[in-house]
Amino acid sequence: MNKLLVLILLILNSVFGFSQKELKHEVYFDTDKYVVPPTEENRLLLFISTLNDLDIESISIFGFCDDRGADNYNLKLSQQRADAIKVIFSNNEISEDLITNVDGKGEILLKIVEEKDILKIRGLNRKVEIIVKPKPPKPKEDLLAMNSSEPKEKDVIDLIRESSKGDKIVFNNILFKTGYAAVVPASKKTLEEIAKVLAERDDIYFTIQGHVCCTQYTRDAVDRRTKQRNLSEARAKYVYDYFVKKGVDPKRMRHLGMRRKFPLGGDPKFDRRVEILITYVGNAN
Repeated sequence: MNKLLVLILLILNSVFGFSQKELKHEVYFDTDKYVVPPTEENRLLLFISTLNDLDIESISIFGFCDDRGADNYNLKLSQQRADAIKVIFSNNEISEDLITNVDGKGEILLKIVEEKDILKIRGLNRKVEIIVKPKPPKPKEDLLAMNSSEPKEKDVIDLIRESSKGDKIVFNNILFKTGYAAVVPASKKTLEEIAKVLAERDDIYFTIQGHVCCTQYTRDAVDRRTKQRNLSEARAKYVYDYFVKKGVDPKRMRHLGMRRKFPLGGDPKFDRRVEILITYVGNAN
């Protein structure tokens, strides 16, 4: 009977996804350093890119040192390593609210790692461990309720048609891929509809304002494609170029990066946004 119960639980677990596998990644450091080496940063960015479509419950970051050095020194250095990784997450639009642990654990004893070469052991111990725990999947009824409560883009279309000088219109359903200037595929049709109404309403002039989420101190985020810290500007320019391609007169538009000066609060994905500010309303051509 007990074997049957275990079998049923295993089947339920696999079918309904009651448990979610944690994702793990390790970043290795040079001796006595807490600056992330370029090759390790590239590996970390690849790992972060795998989190784009993941609904994250928590992220834990644990720093470690090798066995050399005094205890206090190792605790401080391991904490600095953990903090350095947290900054990279933040710069790449991973919300700090998801990071529940950023702890320096000090040294790892030599015997923990199965390796005979002491230098290799110490190299493997100079690291940060990252553990990402996904949220369990939402029940179908919860997903339906969320979809019904999301803002409908036709409301934005109406706002554009009725807009006057000074109005700011947020493109609620134009969502961007984390760390990139391009919109997610599901947003392209909506962006095309917005471009069409802007081309028709040729009496308004406006500034396209790009925003990012999750960075510290109102900083801009890093554009993973170009490695430049100008992601909010890149998002505004992406939308500007798209509108030009769809027939909106470039003389009516300008684009501007707003960094993370004006977070909306709530889900970080809505801070990865673009909005337009109507700056002038004249006579239609």
